[in-house]
Amino acid sequence: MSGTTTDPTSLLLGRLHAAGLTDVVAVEHAAGGQAAVAGLARRADGTSVFAKGFVDAPSDDAFAAEAEGLDALRTLGGATTPDVVIVGPDLLVLEALRPRPDDPAFWEQLAHALAHLHTSTTHPRFGWHRDNWLGRRRQVNTWHDDGFEFFAQHRLLRWLDEARVASAVGPADRAALEHLCARLPELLPERPACLVHGDLWAGNVLATADGAPALIDPAVSYTWAEVDLAHLWTTAAPPESAVFFERYAELTGLDDGWRARMPIVQLRQHLAVIAQFDDDWGAADAVHATLAPFRTLG
Repeated sequence: MSGTTTDPTSLLLGRLHAAGLTDVVAVEHAAGGQAAVAGLARRADGTSVFAKGFVDAPSDDAFAAEAEGLDALRTLGGATTPDVVIVGPDLLVLEALRPRPDDPAFWEQLAHALAHLHTSTTHPRFGWHRDNWLGRRRQVNTWHDDGFEFFAQHRLLRWLDEARVASAVGPADRAALEHLCARLPELLPERPACLVHGDLWAGNVLATADGAPALIDPAVSYTWAEVDLAHLWTTAAPPESAVFFERYAELTGLDDGWRARMPIVQLRQHLAVIAQFDDDWGAADAVHATLAPFRTLG
């Protein structure tokens, strides 16, 4: 979580040496991470790896679950993810990637990759074989046959007991969320489960050395594909990404109403942000606005 006073470069350098990468000579802090400290580690031969660690790990299995998610996206869905170099309770070392080029051709490639991931991994049930982590909070993945029940219980209502959410979401909005959950089969189309990245904002899209899209920081599960779509749609992706949404809709046969559904699907991520960070980047306002039509429902 952000807010720690620990020097991230010193912390990572010490852990990298302890893990056997004694040829790491320097670590350059990488901005943008919220749940862990991260940096680019330069080795004596001039090559680099990406490293991240928790100051105070939420669980011994958090990085193992992340590494498993990267492998699942690659092996099951054909997505490009960084190779895992080292994984342990307090350190994850990955192949270094490049910053994302914000040009339409890149985003069109991403549309093809994400459409393939979602259409090639359909599954009869919703969930995952283990719980994993969304930031510093456990993502419950108990199997369900009903996607609406799964999403209501494990992606929306589960956040209401978090202290920050209880403070930000008052009784009227809490009741509205419960009403919304009861009406999910009316509000959202029935869709099959597929493998999703689970935390797919633009910051988790990078590039390989040859410029191909690569995905990092997953919180995978089998659920609705629109979980990934909503996160990109609602988190200020760059203007060049417009082609992504057009092409993805074509490739997957999305109906014309998909944009109207995005705020409801993205409630899950907004609630997760409120639960974990003092600065919620407008998440609470978005939750209030999305729930407003449901406050007067009985």
